[in-house]
Amino acid sequence: MTVGEYLWDEYLRILGGARTIAVVGASAEEGKSAHEIPAYLQRKGFRVIPVNPYHREVLGRPAFASLLEIGEPVDVVDVFRPAPETPDVAREAVAVGARTLWLQLGIVSDEARDIAVAGGLRVVMNRCLGAVHAELELAGELSRTT
Repeated sequence: MTVGEYLWDEYLRILGGARTIAVVGASAEEGKSAHEIPAYLQRKGFRVIPVNPYHREVLGRPAFASLLEIGEPVDVVDVFRPAPETPDVAREAVAVGARTLWLQLGIVSDEARDIAVAGGLRVVMNRCLGAVHAELELAGELSRTT
């Protein structure tokens, strides 16, 4: 399944300009999507910053308890947390000046979307960031490793 033309262009703008992705809910447990997707993104050249208060390290990188602790610019906040937790994540994403809030497959929150949009962020919900990246790359739209 390919994404619609409008969404395709939006995804290309988001991923084409992204360098740093903070992954909220990143997991140290291999086999989980919250581990495999960030690992894929890291292999593709993104600077992945894990955010999980229960891990000290994920994918060989220090993990932060919240977005507010990162202390460097973040382009995309990729979220692997239940929908009821996402409004707080959206507030933190706005506070740190992220450009995009991306809620992974199965995660939808109108409240988080409204908070992020009011804060000037782009929002994607219910889509896998890794799958979208791979689809764009396979189509030749991402001609370089990001």
